[in-house]
Parts: sequence; C-alpha cells; structure tokens
Amino acid sequence: MRVVGPEEVHRCLDDAALVEALAAQFRAGAEVPLRHHHRLPVPGAADATLLLMPAWQAGSAVGVKLVTVYPDNGRRGLPAVMGAYLLLDGNTGAPRALIDGPALTARRTAAASALAARSLARSSARRLLMVGTGVLAPHLVRAHAAVRPIRSVAIWGRTAAKAERLAAELGGKMPGIDVRAVADLAAAVAEADIVSCATLATEPLVRGAWLRPGQHLDLVGAFTPAMREADAEAVRRARVFVDTRGGALKEGGDLVQAMAAGVFDESDVVGDLFDLARGAPGRTSDDQITVFKSVGTALEDLAAARLVADRLGL
Repeated sequence: MRVVGPEEVHRCLDDAALVEALAAQFRAGAEVPLRHHHRLPVPGAADATLLLMPAWQAGSAVGVKLVTVYPDNGRRGLPAVMGAYLLLDGNTGAPRALIDGPALTARRTAAASALAARSLARSSARRLLMVGTGVLAPHLVRAHAAVRPIRSVAIWGRTAAKAERLAAELGGKMPGIDVRAVADLAAAVAEADIVSCATLATEPLVRGAWLRPGQHLDLVGAFTPAMREADAEAVRRARVFVDTRGGALKEGGDLVQAMAAGVFDESDVVGDLFDLARGAPGRTSDDQITVFKSVGTALEDLAAARLVADRLGL
C-alpha cells in the first residue's frame, strides 16, 4: 500500500482533470452512507471527535475518510483537524493507498465548486471575488479559473494583511490574471461575476441587496446550521443548486436559516451535482442570479482518491 503525502496529492490533481473526475463520479453515482460521529474522551482536555466517511462504487473502489477533531491541539502546536483517506480495491478489498486527508479534501471541495460553476456561472465570467483567506481560498481561485475565463481576482478577508499576502502569492503564480486585495466588500461583490465564499462566518457577509443580475454565488464555508455566509435575501433572489440535497438542506446554514425565515423551501432547490453532471440545465439566462451551496460529500473524496491512485499507477 502506498502512502501519499500532501505534496504528491497536489501534483496529481490538476484542476481540470479533477473537475472531470468529479463529473464522471456524480454521473455514475456511488453508495454514500451517513457519516459516523464518535466522541473520544481526552484526559485533561476537551473531548475529541472521530468522523468516518465511507463511499463505494460496486466492483470499482471503496474508500473511507477518517477525520479527527481535537479542539485543544493548538496548545500542542498541532492542527485541530487531521485525517487520512484509505482507498481499497472494490473487487478484493486490498488497500491501494493511504492519502493525506486535508489536501484531498481541499482539492475536491474546490473542484466541486468549479464543477457547479461550469453550469451556473456565465460562460463569459471574467471577474472573481474570493471572500476568505484560509486554506481553501487559493484552491477555489485556481479551480474557478480552470472552468471560466477569469482575468481579475479580488480577495477580501477580515484581516487585510492576510488578503494582501494571499493576493501576492497568487499573483505570482497566475500569469495573465490581475490579483489584488480589496477592503470594501460590498463594492467588490457589485463588480464580480463570480463570488466564492469560504469562511467560518456565523453572520452574513454577502447581502442579497448587493447582488446584480447575472452573478453566481458559490457558498462553501457554512457547513453547520449555525453558520452562514449569505443572508436570506441572497437565497430568495437566486436560482439555488446544491452539492447534495441531503447534506446541504440539513447542514448548510445559508439554506437552513433561509428556510427558518420562511423565504426558502426544500422544493426551491433547482438541482444538485448529480443533476448537473447528467446534463440537467443550470443557468438558463444571462440575467439569472445563481447560488451553489456545498457542504461536501464522501463521493467527492472517492473520486479524487481514485484519480490520485490512477495517476500514480496504483
């Protein structure tokens, strides 16, 4: 069995190929049981959590992501969230690879947003706003640029210095694309064709009143019902798509809170990534506002892990 570290994961997963791998997996489908949550007592510290996220495609591949959340790891100089992905042969159960979990998760999450944008953002979209400066931000910028003709990237973060650093980093790696940090979020939203959000916000950052016809809003960060990156008005005004209905409508705070406010209903979801990958219409006119809400699914991990293993000849 091959152990695959984060650098090797990134080398194997170019954005265009990963978007296609996710599209193929959503078309084919997979068995994705509910993820398992287990509380782990830690003597002298806060309880930890073990998450198990399995998925498989009969006769092809089996995989499970193991994630640990140890809230007090910061005192030890360690990340609070760590994990690994175990990929098995679907016919024999033989282990194929043990893959770095954080790198795999970051890349498949960004690719899922790009897969959605391929159907939901206008084909002429050139201006991208990245809201957030964390681990996901550079991957989301590059993934969107792989599916749309992005020529301008604005980066907004709560800490201006972090936005400046990320802009400088990306600017040196994306020739032909103007990358800059911005301070005025409302003005940056108004100028963008695509707005991608990956934050830990619990109060709305993007207001529906700021949106204009033709924009695409990509909401990645609010992965619990108590979190949100856009207000209910943004959801109400938009043609809404999700990665999976079961996940986004249960865990995606942007939608859960819009439903609680009475301005959105489960039936208002136009489609999910299964639908889009199988050819269902996404954006149907240039003046629509579209929203894609994702919380992640083990199907995406499986697709990304299979691509890593295939690229390495495992």
